[in-house]
Parts: sequence; structure tokens; C-alpha cells
Amino acid sequence: MKIKPEHYSYIKHAIDALPKDKVAQHKAKELGKDKAKRFRWDLFHAARLSRFASDELYGYLNDDHIDTALKGIVKELGV
Repeated sequence: MKIKPEHYSYIKHAIDALPKDKVAQHKAKELGKDKAKRFRWDLFHAARLSRFASDELYGYLNDDHIDTALKGIVKELGV
């Protein structure tokens, strides 16, 4: 994974801080064509990480790299 460990941790903690009941309700909606990818990115935006991405991540990553990190985070958190 290309993402810096400290950035991965920051994203993971931000997503983990989201209300679990709201996350489960949103996942149950099964939105989008690629439901898993849509869910990962919805979590990213719900955690208000867009500014962080602009300031920190897009200098050395693209969306594919961020999505790979999100896959790992979702798996680790069990959401």
C-alpha cells in the first residue's frame, strides 16, 4: 500500500468515530452500481476527509490508492 502509515491511521480513526448505527443504516441502503466502493467513499466523505485528502493525500496518491486504503480500513473495522 502506498499510503503513509500515519495517514492510514488518521483515516481509520476518523471513520471509526462515525456513529455505528448510522453506518449500518447507510450500508443497508446498498446505493450505487458498485455498492462496496460507494459505501467506502460515502464513509470517507461522512468522516469529513475531503479537505484532508486535498491537503495531504493527493500530493502523492490518486483515488485508486485511497480506495485500496479504504478497503483495508473497512475490513479492519468490520463495517
